[in-house]
Amino acid sequence: MSIFLNKDSRVIVHGMTGSEGTKHTKRMLKSGTNVVGGVTPGKGGQSVDMDGRALPVFNSASEAVAATGANVSVIFVPAKFTKAAVIDAVDAKVPLAVVITEGIPVHDSTQFVAYAQSKGTTRIIGPNCPGLITPGESNVGIIPADITGAGPIGLVSKSGTLTYQMMYELRDIGFSTAVGIGGDPVIGTTHIDCLRAFQDDPQTEAIVMIGEIGGDAEERAAAFIKEYVTKPVVGYVAGFTAPEGKTMGHAGAIVSGSSGTASAKRDALEAVGVRVGVTPSESAQLLRSILGR
Repeated sequence: MSIFLNKDSRVIVHGMTGSEGTKHTKRMLKSGTNVVGGVTPGKGGQSVDMDGRALPVFNSASEAVAATGANVSVIFVPAKFTKAAVIDAVDAKVPLAVVITEGIPVHDSTQFVAYAQSKGTTRIIGPNCPGLITPGESNVGIIPADITGAGPIGLVSKSGTLTYQMMYELRDIGFSTAVGIGGDPVIGTTHIDCLRAFQDDPQTEAIVMIGEIGGDAEERAAAFIKEYVTKPVVGYVAGFTAPEGKTMGHAGAIVSGSSGTASAKRDALEAVGVRVGVTPSESAQLLRSILGR
């Protein structure tokens, strides 16, 4: 079992003909992902050679879904075209759209996330995220495929690089699914969405949740954990040394006064029984102690 992504996922790549799309499509194919085509308006009918494998290009997600049965779209298009690409995927009723692009205007993200929610057929992961991986089955986005294997840990993270670090730290135990949800102020899939899915996934025995300064997502996740999650959860919050009022890395990682600080988030998580490490490595050790590994 896994969440959101498995060996039966059939993936199309919005922007496959661009440099980033081509590069990461080749990476995804090498890791075993079932990429079935790409979408670039105006280039429908062409094909792209991916290390000896010709993948078809379609003008729209609807065309791609009709021809290939795709059920996942990963979006590697420039920020100014991302809203149109997401709406294209939603209109095609693709169940999962993974938005890798960074630098998207917040009003664009707000519009396409709201549009997807109004339709109720497409889950959005991101934007500004590394994607997600179910090791040994499918890898959609930019997460390195060779740093971990399959196992009982579920991972949800705002940070791409910390996702990779945690996967590497716990590589000998392995992961059911690792999800990078992105650090922008508006995202499609939240910590809570992933916590709910991991709670319901029989393969996942324990959960690692990585947050960061800014907003109240981690506090809301703590309230959800208290009410609904029975599996052990270990946390890490990035940004204990961040100066007040300064945006740090992600657009959503900004502290104003006493709101959104790492300490406040840690306190909220620990109050509901989540063990929080001071460093990613300490969080990994806490998880090991819980699993006896």
